[in-house]
Amino acid sequence: MILLSDPDLSLAELEAVQEALQSPCLDAGPRLEAFEAAFAAALGRRCAVAVASAALALWLSLKSQGIGSSDEVIASPFSLRQTVCGIPLAGARAVFADVDYWSGTLAPEAAAAAITSRTRAIVAGNTNGHPAAWSALKTLADRHHLLLIEDSSEALGSRYQGQLVGSFGELAIFDLSQPGPLSTGCGAMVVTDDTALATKLRTLRENCRAHLSELQAALGLVQLNRLDEILARRKEVESYYLEHIQSFEGIKPPYLAPEADAVHWMVYLVHLGTRFSRSSRDAILHDLATAGVEAKAFCHPWHLSPAFADLGYRRGEFKVAEKLADRAIALPFHAHLREDQVGSIVQALKDASVNVGAGAAIYL
Repeated sequence: MILLSDPDLSLAELEAVQEALQSPCLDAGPRLEAFEAAFAAALGRRCAVAVASAALALWLSLKSQGIGSSDEVIASPFSLRQTVCGIPLAGARAVFADVDYWSGTLAPEAAAAAITSRTRAIVAGNTNGHPAAWSALKTLADRHHLLLIEDSSEALGSRYQGQLVGSFGELAIFDLSQPGPLSTGCGAMVVTDDTALATKLRTLRENCRAHLSELQAALGLVQLNRLDEILARRKEVESYYLEHIQSFEGIKPPYLAPEADAVHWMVYLVHLGTRFSRSSRDAILHDLATAGVEAKAFCHPWHLSPAFADLGYRRGEFKVAEKLADRAIALPFHAHLREDQVGSIVQALKDASVNVGAGAAIYL
């Protein structure tokens, strides 16, 4: 089986974890503090607070601002990560808004239309590594005096208008689990320039024991030090895909907005053409599994998820997000993939798309 995700670990990670295992502290300690400081420095932010998951990171971020019952938080229904689940955890109401067709990120005009007198925050994500329209979103948040939270859980290393993602929200959240380039097994990081807010986040974190362990911090520190190397290797794998995927009819290159200076994909995402349906996508996934390729549907729209069933959303309300989700397939993407394996993945995808009777046209 060619795996969807396989963390890039070296001897340095193994040695760091072994050293942590031999220390008298396995709970939160000096390694966690060092990891937080190094992560903040790498992002150019003053503070970083490590927590157990991205959903908890959003929950703590909202609670730290007093956002909860009777408040509304605008978010995108299109993402792989489960960050938005932090909204109901905080007691707030998620108000979904549609996404841009090309980038898959929250559309500023859709977010603007969703604002009410109860809106307190906007959570916008850098979907699968592509930066959101941060200039427009920041203008929108400032105009309505809303908290802007950047969900960068899928985008470590990407850049927008010369700045690293994670630089645009008053708080930004990074997921530290697979299939991202930096993995501590599980966990997330919240970054901010507000030291008082960081202190409040740490207090809330300790109240629910939601921090990372010294083992995870040791692993994360080494991964962070190797991040440029890991990202460069993933870019090499991306080039393999670009070369092999050209054999598809009607191929389009990956979309990059003019403001996106660099995009580091979390998974290798392909969108099936409009002739495909959700059921044909599922059939393709089945054929890929039979061929020994682990792939998955990139997104099951959050407004249709049982986690948000009480909100009363129905299929058809966010047509762009639903159209993208019905045809989006996440292919294996990690630093250990060889060019011949990528060729096998692409050929298996092509064969599967023909088998479902819809032809081979896809776009990235």
